[in-house]
Parts: sequence; structure tokens; C-alpha cells
Amino acid sequence: MNLKDLKSKKGPLCLSADVTSSQELLNLADKLGPEISILKTHIDILADFSPDTIDKLKKIAEKHQFALFEDRKFADIGSTVQKQYAGGLYQIAKWADIVNFHPLPGPGVIEGLIAANPNVKCLAVAEMSSHANLIDKRYTEASLQIAHQFRDHVLGFIAQNQLDPNFFTLTPGIHLDQKQDKMGQRYRTPKEAYASGSDFIIVGRAITHAEDPVKEAKRYKL
Repeated sequence: MNLKDLKSKKGPLCLSADVTSSQELLNLADKLGPEISILKTHIDILADFSPDTIDKLKKIAEKHQFALFEDRKFADIGSTVQKQYAGGLYQIAKWADIVNFHPLPGPGVIEGLIAANPNVKCLAVAEMSSHANLIDKRYTEASLQIAHQFRDHVLGFIAQNQLDPNFFTLTPGIHLDQKQDKMGQRYRTPKEAYASGSDFIIVGRAITHAEDPVKEAKRYKL
């Protein structure tokens, strides 16, 4: 799916659906589908995962026209990443529109993704929102270089700041009412993210744990 078109038609909201049951994931996807451009999953935390879950999720994504982003954060040598992406229990290459990776292993991590799926579209984790993370300016700049090297496959970055206007910036750690959680997550407001050049905001618990998730999602789109 074209992220530029999605943002234009549906807005900048990416929902982080970090839930542990298939039914909860499907319910959130269907209920919030009209409000989001991207649904971000951690498919490996589902306690009851099955291929049927993916079949149903793909139908919901098609119904509401949002992209599926599996937040797998591949970070290994190319041959291992190839197997992780294409095979195993989750077979991510068959259903995820977007995946992401840590540039730490070097270009081989993307080469592994491409070997599994020549049409892969991915995001580089170039900055993080967690307190005391080890990413520094040098690492971020190297991430940008790798992205340019694989421009046909890298859509953009998971980052707190825009690194290059020719790439998309998706910013996690967004919350309107909290500044941090108890495990090192630091939050910014949507306004702060947009001021730093973000194209999409990634919002999770602020919406999924809300009493009325749909109402809360609309609040983040204002």
C-alpha cells in the first residue's frame, strides 16, 4: 500500500495493537479500522496464534483499507533474517505490508529480507523513544546511509525526528496524557512529533486501554 495515499485519505494514525489474544486483535482492527492508516502488530505475543488469525486480519485490513505493519525488528545476519521473515510459524512475508529492522547488523539484514521477498517494504529503526537507549547520532546517520543504499525497499524510519524528507518518519512513544511509563518508555504529544517532522504517529496503550478506544483514536487524529 502507498503510505502517502493512506495518509492523505485516512490521516496519520498508526495503531500499535500489542494484545495477546487473536480475538482482541481482530476486534480492535475491525473497530478502529476506519480511524487508522496502519495497524502495527507484534504477532509473536499472541498466545493463540493460528493462520486463521492472519486470514481474518487480512480481510479486515482490506475492508477498512489500512496497511499491516509487523513490528518484528529483524536484527540478525541475512541468512537468519531470510528464514525468520519467510518461514517459521508466522510466515510474515506472506501477509505483512511493512516490516522493520535494526540496521545494527549492516546491509545484510535488508539483503536477507529481499532474498525472502523481492518486493519487501521496510522501515529502519533509527531512533527509539525508550530512556537510556544506546542509539547515538553516529548510528542514526549510518541508518540513513543504509536506507539510501536500499531506497527501493526502505520506506522510511522509526524515529523521533525527521532524518530525510524523502523518507517517511513514523514516531512511537505518543501519549496525550502521560510523559512516561514504569519501564522506561518516554512519551511525546502528537504536536511535538509533528514539529519534529513526523509523518505518522504510533499510538498504543493510550488508545487500546481507553474506555472508548474509537473516541480516543479520533482524539489523536485532531
